[in-house]
Amino acid sequence: MTLCGFEIAPGEKRQVKLPVPGGAPLEAWLLCGAHPGKTLVVTAGVHGCEYVGILALQKLVETLDCATLFGQVILLPLVNSKGFFAGVKQLNPADDRNLNREFPGKADGTETQRMAWTIEKILYPEADFLLDLHGGDWNEELAPLVFFPCGAGQKVEQETRRAAQALSVSMRVCSTARNGLYSLAAQKGIPALLLERGGNGRWTPEEVDADCEDVLRLMNHLGIRKEAFDAVPQTEIAKAVYEEAPADGYWFPQVCAGQEVLKDALLGRWKSSDGTQNCEVRARFAGRVLYETTALGVRRNDPLVAYGTA
Repeated sequence: MTLCGFEIAPGEKRQVKLPVPGGAPLEAWLLCGAHPGKTLVVTAGVHGCEYVGILALQKLVETLDCATLFGQVILLPLVNSKGFFAGVKQLNPADDRNLNREFPGKADGTETQRMAWTIEKILYPEADFLLDLHGGDWNEELAPLVFFPCGAGQKVEQETRRAAQALSVSMRVCSTARNGLYSLAAQKGIPALLLERGGNGRWTPEEVDADCEDVLRLMNHLGIRKEAFDAVPQTEIAKAVYEEAPADGYWFPQVCAGQEVLKDALLGRWKSSDGTQNCEVRARFAGRVLYETTALGVRRNDPLVAYGTA
C-alpha cells in the first residue's frame, strides 16, 4: 500500500502526515490488511467539538488487527485539531470557516480550504468507500442516524443505501447536500456516508462503542472484515425539513431529538435579540425529530430543528 509517498507492507499499521499546502499536515493512520481487498477511508473531527467519532477512531487504531483485514483502512481521527483544542463549534478558528462547507477545496485558499483540497486530492482517489463521522456539536442534540446521498447517480445511491442498511442506527436520511466532505465524494462517484451520533459536547463509552461497531459493520459490508452482525430495523427518511433562525435571537425548543411529532406540533419558539419579533416553529407534517439546537442564543441562519418522515 502506498499513499502520498508512504509505503506500508501487508499486515502493517503506520501513522503518517498528509501534506497541506502552506499549513500543518493532517495526521492519518494507514492499516494495510494482510489480504487484498477494498479501501475504506474514515474521517472524524471535521467539527472539533463532535467527540464520539474522534474517540471511536482512536480506539479502532488501537484494536484493529491488520492480519485479519481483507483490504486497507485509512483513518483520520482528528481532522480539525485547531477547532478541537480551542473548543470551537463547527469552525476552524484559523480562518473561521466550516470545513464541511468548503468542498471542493482550494490549494491557494485559506487554511480550511487547503485542508479540503488535501482530502479531495489525496484521499478521494484511494477510497472505494468513504465514511465521515459526526455528531451534535456542543449546542445540538440529535438522534443517531446516517445520511446517504441522493442525486449523485443511481449507482452511488444504491450502493450507499445498502451500506447504510448495514449500520445499527434506526434512521437513514436521504441527503441532497453537495459541498461537504462526504457529499462531494459522492458527486465524484465515490460511495460515501455521514454517520451522526452524540451531542451537546458530551460523549459516553457506549456511544463510542456504537460508532466503533458501525465502522466494523461497514467494513464487513465491504468485505474488509469477516464477522456477522444482526440486522437492525431501520426507517428511511425520504422527506426532511431543516428550520433555521431568521435572525440573531433566542431559541426555546419544545421537543427532543428522536421524538415523534404530529402535524402542526410546536417544535420551538424563536424571539429576536431586541424582543420585537416572535415566531412559533411548527411541524409541517407528522414525523420524527432528527436533531435540534439546545443553545439559547442563535445567529441568523443557524439550525434550529430538523425533522423528517418516510
